Amino acid sequence: MRKITVQFEPEGRKVIADQNQRILDIAEESGIGIRSECGGKATCGKCRVIIQDQSCVSELIDAEKKLLSESEISEGYRLACCTIAKGDLVVEIPEEGRIRVRRIQITGMERPVKLEPLVKKFHVFLPKPTLHDIRPDVERLLEALESEYGISEPELSQRLLSNLPDVLREKQWDVTAVVWNDKKLVAVEPGDASNVLYGFAVDIGTSKIVGYLVNLLNGETEEIVSVENPQIAHGEDLMTRISYTIEGEKNLQRLQKLVVGAINSLIKQACSSVGIATKNIYELTVVGNTAMHHFFLGIQPKYVSYTPYVPAVKSPLNVKASDLNLAVEPEVNVYVLPCVAGFVGADAVGDVIASGICESKERSLLIDVGTNTEVFVGNSEDVLSCSCASGPAFEGAHIKYGMKAVTGAIEKIEIDSGSLEISYKTIDNEPPVGICGSGILDGIAGLFRAGVINNRGRFNKIDSERLIQHNGQKEFVIAWGNETATGKAITITQADIGEIQLSKGAIHTGVAITLRRRGYTKEDLDRIYIAGAFGYHIDPLSAKILGMLPDIPTEKIKFVGNTAITGAKMCLTSKETREKAYALSKKIRYVELAVDPDFQKEFVNSMYIPYKQIEEYPSVIKLLSKETKSE
Repeated sequence: MRKITVQFEPEGRKVIADQNQRILDIAEESGIGIRSECGGKATCGKCRVIIQDQSCVSELIDAEKKLLSESEISEGYRLACCTIAKGDLVVEIPEEGRIRVRRIQITGMERPVKLEPLVKKFHVFLPKPTLHDIRPDVERLLEALESEYGISEPELSQRLLSNLPDVLREKQWDVTAVVWNDKKLVAVEPGDASNVLYGFAVDIGTSKIVGYLVNLLNGETEEIVSVENPQIAHGEDLMTRISYTIEGEKNLQRLQKLVVGAINSLIKQACSSVGIATKNIYELTVVGNTAMHHFFLGIQPKYVSYTPYVPAVKSPLNVKASDLNLAVEPEVNVYVLPCVAGFVGADAVGDVIASGICESKERSLLIDVGTNTEVFVGNSEDVLSCSCASGPAFEGAHIKYGMKAVTGAIEKIEIDSGSLEISYKTIDNEPPVGICGSGILDGIAGLFRAGVINNRGRFNKIDSERLIQHNGQKEFVIAWGNETATGKAITITQADIGEIQLSKGAIHTGVAITLRRRGYTKEDLDRIYIAGAFGYHIDPLSAKILGMLPDIPTEKIKFVGNTAITGAKMCLTSKETREKAYALSKKIRYVELAVDPDFQKEFVNSMYIPYKQIEEYPSVIKLLSKETKSE
């Protein structure tokens, strides 16, 4: 295969690649980030690059003609997933096509628990063997553990046994035994090592992975680390990644290897920061949605995507670290929290644990907003859950200028109802590159308040230079070209509004049906908990105006952040909490929205802004009336 040189700008990085590869694949193999929400399926149009010398690449294909404008094509724009490198070339990655470091929600609400980790250390002095005492090394150790601590015949692996004779003699029979759940020897260490005992909690998100390094002697989190989920290279959303596993036998292994590699890098980073060795991590707890759960464990997830959406397993699992190639001692236990259903995973169980809704008399609604939004309704008596296919629009997918919460993303928008002038805020106060989820919600809510769009989400006939026509579609300008980092105007299009209506409509439908099934009205709710990275940054007023949340007083709404990871930490430090997690997974009743007789009608009504029966939103009616009077 002939080799070619590809130079990526603006980094100026040159890589040697095989001829006749896609530019997206060359970039991925070289660790160069190019956005691709659809995983290279030529449907999102985000992997835009500029190639001035078109003779070095394949010809334009129909997918590119559909997703790129004529002016962009004339400027040399191509889609990296469609373009084959034929010879040496220079590829420019424009601002809008670059992967930037995103803002990751790493903290969340955490309730105090009784400190009782399952892994413990026991310091023992063993009598030396003599001609009068020739007991084997293992018997000597096990008898000491039983006589001094009541630990009876813990399981001992061959791998640990192979090094035991040397370890016992290194410090003259002074050793520390690491025991999991009083049943299994995890390690035997020379000398008194009882003052070092760490665990690692992990939240495997669709787009990010967060790790907590926890001191199990006092329950304190000593380091928090995070990274983008590298599986994004094979699709922004779950369904694209699941499809990838179906396409090839080894693709599931690739996805598992990527996520395990990312976790290993976080473990090493956290340990280095605190000044301990990775061998000082003695247990891990892991959460993730059901698909991430299956990817991590190497379980084929495709049946989760087929009706009736059944997971391979929902009970909690204990797996050896060596079986997953994690960068800790081989016998370390990895506890994976239970799932509830095909699309209500272990991360959602973490949310419930951390929020405490199952232990409170308060009637609560818990929403973890994301590509797949989980909803829980109830209290200590009974809890119902459902899953809403809210889609990736909140992450910027299918939104013309949508992007993740990274530097340069517009995250807050205010629209003056009289003049229609715009004020906005970007992440890190950099010139705007696009709009992230919280910004698009603010923008559409503002357009509705100002009368620019009606309750069906359609643009009204108004006289404003900001309302423009582009390729036959109406768009509203949020930032003019001279304000942006790309030199192009950033707009909210009619199609963007439709995407958000679909997403918020799915959430409203799930909430409405689950409330009804539980026998609650919105007036019965004592509290709404909003969990997840996206949920943490939304404006509750914008969410209510759009009908994404029920119309209840804002003071009843509590933003709790990344409760998935704090729930995982609580299980790491508390045996009692781990038992509660298992009980919850069996207690929570799952509602399948698709079979509810009211689903279709409710979803259609939920597409309106805020809702077809607007009287369900008296505070929005009052706000709109106030806006009209002020004009």
